[in-house]
Amino acid sequence: MTERKPRKDAARNRAAVLAAADTLFSRCEHHEDVTMADIAAAANVGKGTLFRAFGDRIGLIRALYGARLEPIENAVDTGPPPLGPATPPLQRVPALLDAMLCFKLDNRHLALALEGTDSSSPYQADHYERWHSLLQAMLDQIPGLADSDFTAHALLAAVRADLVERLAGHEHVPREKMRAQLAGFTARVLGSRPPQGAAPHSDAEATTDNTPS
Repeated sequence: MTERKPRKDAARNRAAVLAAADTLFSRCEHHEDVTMADIAAAANVGKGTLFRAFGDRIGLIRALYGARLEPIENAVDTGPPPLGPATPPLQRVPALLDAMLCFKLDNRHLALALEGTDSSSPYQADHYERWHSLLQAMLDQIPGLADSDFTAHALLAAVRADLVERLAGHEHVPREKMRAQLAGFTARVLGSRPPQGAAPHSDAEATTDNTPS
């Protein structure tokens, strides 16, 4: 029984840290404004607790990003259409990109922080490899579509956090216009027609909230 309390405390502290970091990133002007000391103070834990649990600031950002992204990942892995694996590629590809765009819009500073943490390139991050491989596999199933590797890169470039920040934060492009633009671009790349009247709807968008799990 005496060994369980530290584990419970660690789980509680981890949840408090993720919640505090989530709030700070959602309110900051720039992701670099959020420091480990700020997060520790907001979570009411010592800085040592953060470093023991997450290693460093990059580890904490990755953990928070993963917690926020989990509903989309679950929908992609085992969910129903339009994101689930049983969806035809011509419907699933635009639905996935729309879900990623909405996620980046809802988590702009956090996404910028993650894409800016790797010393080499954001293209070498684990999350990028996952989505590129998934998109490439879906594109391979579309008859007549050539060079699925490059096409997957090009489609993912349309939802990069720095581009989303440029459009939403600097050019003030409305959310629904961005979704419609992405849907039209994706349709042109795939040689299909975009959904009439609106961007493709993603069930994962409705399941995503601002509280990390």
